[in-house]
Amino acid sequence: MDRRVFLLSALAASSLSARPGKAKLELSLAAYSYERHLSLRSKKKPTMTLEDFIDEAARLKLPAVELTAYYFRETTDDYLKTIKARVAKHGMAVSGTAVGNDFCWPDDSKRGEQLDMVKRWTERTALLGGKTMRIFAGTVKKGDTEADAVKRTLDAVAKAVEHAAKHKIKLAMENHGGITATADQLLALIKPIKSEWYGVNLDTGNFRTPDPYADLAKIAMYAVSVQLKTEIFPGGKREDADLPRLIDILRKADYRGYVALEYEAKEDPREAVPVAIEKLKKLLA
Repeated sequence: MDRRVFLLSALAASSLSARPGKAKLELSLAAYSYERHLSLRSKKKPTMTLEDFIDEAARLKLPAVELTAYYFRETTDDYLKTIKARVAKHGMAVSGTAVGNDFCWPDDSKRGEQLDMVKRWTERTALLGGKTMRIFAGTVKKGDTEADAVKRTLDAVAKAVEHAAKHKIKLAMENHGGITATADQLLALIKPIKSEWYGVNLDTGNFRTPDPYADLAKIAMYAVSVQLKTEIFPGGKREDADLPRLIDILRKADYRGYVALEYEAKEDPREAVPVAIEKLKKLLA
């Protein structure tokens, strides 16, 4: 066997051995896990900064962080660049960002403000080096109908996705109550918009349906990002989430991307998050 044939054979063997038998899942940590310490919306003074959160994620040896819009004390380009640099200094990536929009408003001006916010944060996500941004649909307002709210939301999302595509950011619609409270409601907002820059943010803890696991499996094939929680609520009743089962749902759907721990249980996240992270590292290995 000559050297060229040997090298090609070795390369092919290496490629086959490196080909994953499982869908590639990367662990991330959502800043919202530390809401009680980071919140700038509370009357209480925050006990953590966004910079502190990034440093904590690095201490936990995580490959990525998700940065929620609520915790940026300012949004100038210079400040965003310092945050990006801090993440990079630790050898981490920004898996994505998140905003708290509501596209259901019947009032055109209010809905327009929400759309403008989503567009601005799409641009900020690109500056930060993120690839996805979580968005919400919203809730039906008093005197309105769900059908009209859905129609307005689809219109706003289509415009937001068009803008996001220009910045190469995927918008991820979260199952977050309101008009996305069930799998079917969520998919009614996903399927009509055909774009590689739009999909589902699969939140494992947000369904209050009789069988959340079945509903998560139903939406998993559309996922472009994932928020994984340590609790789940079948029929609205709290119980510990079956983490291996959740990961299996993602793998069976061939989801490939970041899985961001979003801790919302009662225990202080500074104590509970490291424990959850270690469990997830083993499951994703």
